[in-house]
Amino acid sequence: MIKIGTRSSQLALWQANAVAHQLKHLGHVTQIVKIESLGDQQLDKPLYELGVTGIFTKSLDIALINGDIDIAVHSLKDVPTKLPEGVIQAAVLKRGNFNDTLIVKKDESFFEQEHVTIATGSIRRKAQWLHRYPNHNITGLRGNVNTRIQKLEDSDWDGAIFATAGLMRLKLFPEPEQHLKLNWMIPAPAQGAIMVAALESNNHVVTICKELNDEDTALCVGIERDFLRTLEGGCTAPIGALATIKEDAIKFKGVLFSPDGKRKLEFSKETTRDEVGDLGEFGANYILGRGGKKLMRETISIEKETNVYSTKFLSKTQSINVLPEVGVAMSDFITIKYNRIQPQHVKNPIKNVVFTSQNAVDALTYSYASEDLNFENIYCVGRRTKRLIEKKIGKVTKVESSAEKLANYLAENLKEKDVTFFCGDKRRDDLPTILAKNDFNVIEVESYQTLLSSEEIDPKYSGILFYSPSGIESFLKSNTSLNRIAFCIGETTASEARNHFETVIVSKASTVDSVIDSVNKYFKNKLKDDDK
Repeated sequence: MIKIGTRSSQLALWQANAVAHQLKHLGHVTQIVKIESLGDQQLDKPLYELGVTGIFTKSLDIALINGDIDIAVHSLKDVPTKLPEGVIQAAVLKRGNFNDTLIVKKDESFFEQEHVTIATGSIRRKAQWLHRYPNHNITGLRGNVNTRIQKLEDSDWDGAIFATAGLMRLKLFPEPEQHLKLNWMIPAPAQGAIMVAALESNNHVVTICKELNDEDTALCVGIERDFLRTLEGGCTAPIGALATIKEDAIKFKGVLFSPDGKRKLEFSKETTRDEVGDLGEFGANYILGRGGKKLMRETISIEKETNVYSTKFLSKTQSINVLPEVGVAMSDFITIKYNRIQPQHVKNPIKNVVFTSQNAVDALTYSYASEDLNFENIYCVGRRTKRLIEKKIGKVTKVESSAEKLANYLAENLKEKDVTFFCGDKRRDDLPTILAKNDFNVIEVESYQTLLSSEEIDPKYSGILFYSPSGIESFLKSNTSLNRIAFCIGETTASEARNHFETVIVSKASTVDSVIDSVNKYFKNKLKDDDK
């Protein structure tokens, strides 16, 4: 009986069953053992002494070392290049499709749009996509394959990137009109390959596993993983590598990107099987000697020094303004979907219109040109909203710092009691409530929808940057507050944060820059205290 250890996800079980099927074909009896967590595992030595690492492989490594299983089945791209003491790569199955695939939400026409959002949780895929399409937005995407597909369906993203092999193995590969093959994207080292790990001391099992090994696949992924190991990169570095064999010729290409995709270092070479030597290591050293060391240091520095997480993407200038010793990671926890606005709300002469957010302005001007908008008086909340209106629509009659102040102004100064309010589906009640009490007829035009786009983030982030109550709601769908600090853009957001976070810091002004200032001030004081 050979006990096969596996994670419990659908894809992991598919891989374990593929190994079990091959072993059965060779006459061996097997049993699949699901390994859920590290909770009850016991070791004679601390994990760090055995070199047990890898977020997706650690539980199986420990079960293998403990003798709870005979072999462990992994996606080889998830396996650290340095295996734990006593554990070896016993076999690599014939490789599946190594490419990436973009599943599109509707069709390819999104490439013609001004605003495009692509989802991926891979820094490698993100960097390569931005290198090719620098004006697109990338949003984070985590979870198993089924979960990620469902998140795409529930979002207003234009597409999401997946490993082709995973889609095919789970029979989830979409129809031709629903996907694009990303043959130009260099895959992760060993993508599409299944690896069997065993204890080096278990000679019987090691001998059996040799029957499963595909030599061509093992050679190719070995080159790719040598490249990765020499660069000393992992999931935190945008590294791609691909080696292929045709007859006796081996082609290899390795790439290293900056996380934003702006910088790219590449090595490629074609050789023969007999002359392959240390091809992967040679390619990595070639890149390291041409700026790769600096690029890797920057990437690792970003990862190690990041202490806060922004629930929306910051501009390059805003990111730079965060203290280097603090660092910021980010993704959009809220996405905006524009609604179709009926012509009668914009083309008929309208005396008084109100905006309380920039999103409403963007939604309106997404559908209509400024010359189509027939507004006599425009009132708004926030100076940034005012600047956007005057850039895209026309002159603002009055701006106030809050919806409550604007409503009181309108109640005191407007004789005309009809007001058209362009808003979102999660708009606050302050303005329409105050106006209704003063006998105004408020025509609410729902211009956009606020969609929650939550993802689980690492507990290491001690501070979370919030810009709206909806951002907090989205964050809490996949995360807990723990002992984190909530840095909030204004009192409205802070009021909601106090229901969930013990420490809430409010920016002095309702701007993103002011939130960053509050982050920098907090950590400056903390660093001073630490020095004491």
